[in-house]
Amino acid sequence: MKKEALGASLPVGKYPIFMFVPSKDRDGSSIDREYWVTEALSVLGNLFRGATALPGHGVWRNDQQSGRLIHDETVVVFTLAHPDDVTAEAVRQLRAFLHRLGRETNQGEVGVVVESHDWGITVFDSPADQGG
Repeated sequence: MKKEALGASLPVGKYPIFMFVPSKDRDGSSIDREYWVTEALSVLGNLFRGATALPGHGVWRNDQQSGRLIHDETVVVFTLAHPDDVTAEAVRQLRAFLHRLGRETNQGEVGVVVESHDWGITVFDSPADQGG
């Protein structure tokens, strides 16, 4: 389908980026999910012109606690970025956010899907590593 058929004029976003905002930390304690969803939307919106958040249910296996399953109310935050917007600086800022999310919410892993790759971040940069 061509953009003219829809009456569209803006660039086509075709570079998918998905991140997962949990409601619990690695120990099963609640976190301020709404704050982090708003932060994730803001980061993706600023970098890639827009983002959407959808609620869901998730589970994560904590191998450091004998495989304990942590069930939570995950929110999937995603964007379809225009490839020209996926710059080195945009990637740096996305990384900084994902590592801050993991560090400040005591996560065992932060998940992100970029294009068709599912990445799990388990070691988080310090604020000093991020210039903060």
